[in-house]
Amino acid sequence: MNSHLVSKPAPHLVPDAIALLKRLVATPSLSREEDKTADIIQEFLHERSIPTGRQMNNVWSCNRHFDTTKPTLLLNSHHDTVKPNQDWTRNPFEPSVETDTLYGLGSNDAGGALVSLIATFLHFYDREAMPFNLILAATAEEEIIGKNGVESILPKLGAIHAAIVGEPTQCELAVAEKGLMVLDCTAHGASGHAARNTGTNAINKAIPDIQWFHSFAFPEVSPLLGQIKMSVTVINAGTQHNVIPDRCTFVVDVRTTDAYTHEEILAIIRSHVGCTIEPRSVRLRPSAISLEHPIVTSAMHIGLPTFASATLSDQSVMPFPSVKIGPGVSERSHTADEFIRLSEIEQGITTYIHLCETLLSHGLLP
Repeated sequence: MNSHLVSKPAPHLVPDAIALLKRLVATPSLSREEDKTADIIQEFLHERSIPTGRQMNNVWSCNRHFDTTKPTLLLNSHHDTVKPNQDWTRNPFEPSVETDTLYGLGSNDAGGALVSLIATFLHFYDREAMPFNLILAATAEEEIIGKNGVESILPKLGAIHAAIVGEPTQCELAVAEKGLMVLDCTAHGASGHAARNTGTNAINKAIPDIQWFHSFAFPEVSPLLGQIKMSVTVINAGTQHNVIPDRCTFVVDVRTTDAYTHEEILAIIRSHVGCTIEPRSVRLRPSAISLEHPIVTSAMHIGLPTFASATLSDQSVMPFPSVKIGPGVSERSHTADEFIRLSEIEQGITTYIHLCETLLSHGLLP
């Protein structure tokens, strides 16, 4: 990364960010149960004389010289976590440090990105005469894409012109990400006695449909996001060994692209399978930003690699241009003994500041 434009963070920003991350890791914040970490984030900002807004478990703040006549850049990441799985060999809520490594639930996804964005916001908070505003939003329910997360506070934030979403990407810039549809599927049969030639086994009826989901390839392929990916992830049928099941239900995870609308994908699926299909939601759509957008050109100017992401984030509910970037590694997310490197947090803060400094000279609007 080019270094000639880097504005060095104040010496206290990195240790303060790491100390905040340790407090967040030590405080359980499962989705819909993030009130205590929201309190910690508010307290951290209030201690620095920064006013905050809050709705449920979402906390936000505007830069000191906020000007409604200027465009606004949103700095957003989440403070909720998934549940720790059974393979943890450490206490997931004990922020233990070994040399350069901080272990703990949510340290990588997305605590490192969140505290790095908070440090970046502090770096620019008092700056006068910026060409655009900054809003920091530490939000809830990202891991379940809940409706009481960032989506719920957007009307309170005013017009947002672009966003930087903090997620672990090794500080590479995601310029597109796949959307998500979750489908509840039901194959219907007729019950009967397993010892007699009666009934219609719903499991047998489900098998061809499950095989179709496994093997079908949509003809149109997105230049940025590639193929649509469909995975059967849950299946249930039967109540006892001697009864032919009359229902077989299964769940399909569909990672969508901009090659089709969600409605078009549903129509194609329904035309090929015999089971009934009920989508849980069609609102989590794929996103992409123009490669000519100032955020992207600023990132390229300082040498940040770009890529298209297969994973979902709060970008899916943002009706404005956004990019995804942050310290940490995506593959560590939701794994046992999750960790982040302390050096990655320093890199994250420096990268965010460098990107914003460059954007200040390029302008926020295309």
